[in-house]
Amino acid sequence: MQTLKVVRKTFTMLSEKRTQVLDITKQIRDLMLAADIKEGILLANSLHTTCALFVNEFQGALVEDLKAMVDRLVPDHAGYRHDDPRYSDCERGNASSHLRAALLGRSVAVGISGGELALGRFQSILFAELDGPRPRTIDIQIMGV
Repeated sequence: MQTLKVVRKTFTMLSEKRTQVLDITKQIRDLMLAADIKEGILLANSLHTTCALFVNEFQGALVEDLKAMVDRLVPDHAGYRHDDPRYSDCERGNASSHLRAALLGRSVAVGISGGELALGRFQSILFAELDGPRPRTIDIQIMGV
């Protein structure tokens, strides 16, 4: 009988722009390989409310389309209560960033099979900075055998 192994790691990255999409698959894969788990699951979780994690293709035109989509769905400075000092103590004026992150999600779960992340041919784990540039911490939990 094999014993379930649980490994927790974090890494911090510094975004360079206010809105930016980065492929973090390699950093996450390296942590998974170091954990030496062959079968299990990996949970990647953003520890912030104005950035997102999701799985998709990391392709330049698609990334630009994604940024345009969130701009259209959640425009900046659209009268959000979070930006209004009568309702909120937030001084950053970043309600749109919070709302965009809520749409995209803050965590991903990826299976581990045969010692590899169970991702499709064009799938990557993507990080979206929505209120940068800022340091960001990603929490990784890896469970399996």
